[in-house]
Amino acid sequence: MHPKTKFIFIASMDVAPEKEALFNEVYETEHVPLLLKVPGVLGVTRSTTAPLAMIMGGEKKTLVAEGEPRYSALYELENAEVLLSPEWAVAVDSGRWPGEVRPHTRNRRHVLKKVTGTRGA
Repeated sequence: MHPKTKFIFIASMDVAPEKEALFNEVYETEHVPLLLKVPGVLGVTRSTTAPLAMIMGGEKKTLVAEGEPRYSALYELENAEVLLSPEWAVAVDSGRWPGEVRPHTRNRRHVLKKVTGTRGA
């Protein structure tokens, strides 16, 4: 995590199966690069939900997150006001994302987390 990160914005969603290739291509080649140019955006990490098995209470548990969106992007922010900036407003609605991709997304969730501490290995 970038040392200046004070907030993490998480955008999660599902996408229509027939639009997954377009979704991933536009997210990687347009959407993320545009948002990384916004002052105060320090980094972006994309992820997909994976099966979860872990030891808890001395026994193996397989946990299923019902209804969780498949795709997430974690945006490292210097401050929460980045999301209200004119630069963010332009970037988030630029390129093919608003017209060709966003209409095919569903189960969207947006969460803002305040970083309260970090520790490395």
